[in-house]
Amino acid sequence: MSAKSEPGLRAPAARSGRYRLLPYLLLLPGAAWLFLFFVVPLVQLAAASLYDPTGSLSTGYALTWAFGNYPTALETYWPQFGRSFLYAGIALVLALLMGYPLAYAIAQKAGRWQNLLLVCVIAPMFTSFLVRTLAWKTILSDNGALVGLLREVHLLGPDGRLLATPVAVVLGLTYNFLPFLVLPLYASLERLDRRLLEASSDLYASPLTTFRRVTLPLSMPGLIAGTLLFFIPATGDYINAELLGTPNEYMIGNVIDSAFLVRLDYPQGAALSFLLMSAILAVVFGYLRRAGAEEVL
Repeated sequence: MSAKSEPGLRAPAARSGRYRLLPYLLLLPGAAWLFLFFVVPLVQLAAASLYDPTGSLSTGYALTWAFGNYPTALETYWPQFGRSFLYAGIALVLALLMGYPLAYAIAQKAGRWQNLLLVCVIAPMFTSFLVRTLAWKTILSDNGALVGLLREVHLLGPDGRLLATPVAVVLGLTYNFLPFLVLPLYASLERLDRRLLEASSDLYASPLTTFRRVTLPLSMPGLIAGTLLFFIPATGDYINAELLGTPNEYMIGNVIDSAFLVRLDYPQGAALSFLLMSAILAVVFGYLRRAGAEEVL
């Protein structure tokens, strides 16, 4: 009797074992995709960054473990690195000044207009990134209405201009990546319990104190996600500097684009790409640690 009952006892355990493996089996397609289209290209890029810098497409490249490509690339193009982080940082500040009030208004004050306002935020993304940047080139042109208005109110001189200046590049970055900041902020603020705001008011807290002690801490997850989604692509962007600026405003993305597609200097382009990724990762980890510490405090 006991011998016959053993298979029946082991069957549920076997089924539960298969069920435990099921989540990992479901992860296999995504893991394979990431391995083929992220890990493998990343390894190839790392190898390219260590090629002999004297090689070329015609003569071929040899993997000589030329780690000197990194300090050479950094020494040559450090101004573009600094410019990339400077422009992205200024654009991020401008986006926060505009995006946080906008996200708060949509989440807490819009009422029946909420969906329409969300569509207005997302709608520009239905258009090509290139087309949107070209539209800004028209808006900021020397003969455009905006420059004419600024000249009329004497904010620009008679020969003053916006196009082909750092201002144009920063404005383009702010506009193009603003939805990436607004949407995560909206998601956090929309879940905000209004009873907490009412309780703060009942305890005689000023609106500024309520924002600093209640609204801002509770919106930190969306704020952190939004700033990262904005800052990372803005730092590596090259379209805005290419179309709205001059070589004096070129960012490191423009240099990498030129290295791969114009000068065909693959070792330098790969080394610059890894340096950019490393710098962004360092900034992101430092920001996350600081943001996490401040949230705990």
